[in-house]
Amino acid sequence: MAKFRYRMQSILNIKYQLETQAKMEVGRAQMRLNEAQEKLQMLIDRKTSYLEEGRRMREKALNVNDLRDNRNAVLIMDEMIAVQKQEVRRAEEAVERARMKLTGIMQERKMHEKLKEKALLQFLEEEKAGEAKVVDELTSYTYGQRGKENGNGS
Repeated sequence: MAKFRYRMQSILNIKYQLETQAKMEVGRAQMRLNEAQEKLQMLIDRKTSYLEEGRRMREKALNVNDLRDNRNAVLIMDEMIAVQKQEVRRAEEAVERARMKLTGIMQERKMHEKLKEKALLQFLEEEKAGEAKVVDELTSYTYGQRGKENGNGS
């Protein structure tokens, strides 16, 4: 019996490699997103602590310089938070792009796997037909030989 060999196996192997690379890219993009979200949360927590510190200062004796510094720190945190929110949005978009790319690559890989499966089924059918033909030829030959033996013996 002949061995099945998929003629586009090299392309399928490349699809597997591309899929692995795309999965790694999704992982890296997700990691960058997580880091951006953690940094955003850290900035929000820092702003909250500045606001709490400002409330405590107002409850005590009023020191105008300290209150102004605190207010400036809160304003700076607002700016940093806005910038970090943009970073988070960009990271989310990068994750989405990487996922879309991965989805496309996975679809291509699945398509090639189906083509390989169809080629295998076709190969098996051809092998089966070839074997049936050989069996038929052997049966015909054997039947023909018996006929000759019976014809010669009479």
